[in-house]
Amino acid sequence: MKKNTSGPRFKALLKAANITTTGFAEFLDTSPQNVHNWYTRGVPAHCMEEVARKLSVHSTWLKAAEGPKDLCLFDETGNTYNTQAIRGVYTVIEPNDVELPFYKETPIAPGSSKTHVIEDISQPIRLPRGHLDSLEINHKDAICAYMVGNSMAEKIADGSTIAIDRGLTQIVDGEIYAIEHDGMLRIKYLHRMPGNGLRLRSHNSAEYPDEVFRAAQIEEQNIRVLGWVFWCSTLNKRRPPVPFL
Repeated sequence: MKKNTSGPRFKALLKAANITTTGFAEFLDTSPQNVHNWYTRGVPAHCMEEVARKLSVHSTWLKAAEGPKDLCLFDETGNTYNTQAIRGVYTVIEPNDVELPFYKETPIAPGSSKTHVIEDISQPIRLPRGHLDSLEINHKDAICAYMVGNSMAEKIADGSTIAIDRGLTQIVDGEIYAIEHDGMLRIKYLHRMPGNGLRLRSHNSAEYPDEVFRAAQIEEQNIRVLGWVFWCSTLNKRRPPVPFL
């Protein structure tokens, strides 16, 4: 069996075609990190053919540098042309925004008072790609939800849309996180406590005092960190009246 040495050739092809790691990941519906790993590990066997076809090269050449490099393609008139002549001319245009799945708290069954947090496929939210990239957030880790209640007022108003990075669940004291608390979706400042305990703090501390949970209580009450809240959108409650009209 021929050794897979495709990594350097794959990397060089993307560079020549001016395709970013993120852009090529979009082609294959995979993560940019996977594509980046191929630079050193080589393109996996299960997607070698697809990757080679998208880059207009023979899979045998990509895998082991054997045989001819360029595929022979046909234009609309049936004439052949050399893919080497066009490689590097095109650029992957990445969309300016990213569609994020929306999650909400909902009853586990009709009429039940018990809730859980699930995806609502009917209302995805779009955010500028630059927001996520600037914070080094993997697009596949980002989700959205609504802020319910006034426990975080004046920081995050009731009804605001929030964005959550599920890739950051490690608690950094004083940062805002989304948590699922026995099926409830809650947005709080989190602080670590001795003995693996946890303090939940509301911005509206006058109405919502701190809550402290020991490690055993965290497990008993099914408290889990969903992720770090990195963005919120607040809509004014009313349009101001214009005087003298």
